[in-house]
Amino acid sequence: MQKLSSVVFRIEALERVAIFGVGLIGGSFALALREAGFQGRILGVDTPETARRACDLGVIDEALAPQPAAQLADLVYLALPISGILEILPQLDRWVQADALITDAGSTKDAIVRRARESVARCQFLGGHPLAGRELRGVEAADPVLFRGRRYVLTPRTRAELDHPRAREFVGWIEKIGALPVILDAAEHDRIVAFTSHLPQLASSALASLLEGRTEAQSHVFGPALVDSTRLALSSFDIWGDILETNRGEIGAALETYIRTLQAFARVLELDPEGLREHFRKAAKFAGGLRDTT
Repeated sequence: MQKLSSVVFRIEALERVAIFGVGLIGGSFALALREAGFQGRILGVDTPETARRACDLGVIDEALAPQPAAQLADLVYLALPISGILEILPQLDRWVQADALITDAGSTKDAIVRRARESVARCQFLGGHPLAGRELRGVEAADPVLFRGRRYVLTPRTRAELDHPRAREFVGWIEKIGALPVILDAAEHDRIVAFTSHLPQLASSALASLLEGRTEAQSHVFGPALVDSTRLALSSFDIWGDILETNRGEIGAALETYIRTLQAFARVLELDPEGLREHFRKAAKFAGGLRDTT
């Protein structure tokens, strides 16, 4: 994993940004751009109701249909569900300006980067994944500081793609909004997040699903640990369905590793409960270090 060195770019050509999907991520990106000093025009593409709400909240300047938005934009920012990104990429290639940049905020990258390689020829594409979010959804939850201090993964096919003028501008804005650009291969990104993002989600959902309807949970005899452990279970399958579908192999491998670990815990608990002391030590060391870096 490589981090981009901090470079000062001249940000002067980017005048119109089209955000496809003005929800939590797309809306937060728009607000973050404004707070970072972007003086251009921000166009929004979404359902009529969401687009009107985004205009009313001052998140976007104007709502447009997909084609005119793409035709006007210097930067096309795809904050759609993964299936929506995969579907619209071939259409965008017919509409965009030749010197534009298309980027995305999808939570898996390999399928998107491969689709872009197959269908985007007219302009530059640069895959991206901001490691920021929350359980709340919608443009009302948009927050200009959502990306601040968070890693923002970029998945160029080659390092040279980052030298494209529009890519340089985009990386400059990522830094301006307070995010931390990190460069990864798309497939490596998907392998990593299967363990660091997708597995925690499934572990939380599995625990909550197990307890739903059981008398133990209905007794109300529980403390903050259960609430904390099931926080991610509030996430919607409307978002996670695409993630699971496009990263099935890597998530399956992560789940198998987790299951083996739980089975090892069960064996140690049965044969030598004191043997779990070392596992607790290792777990506490990791958890403490994690909190020191976030």
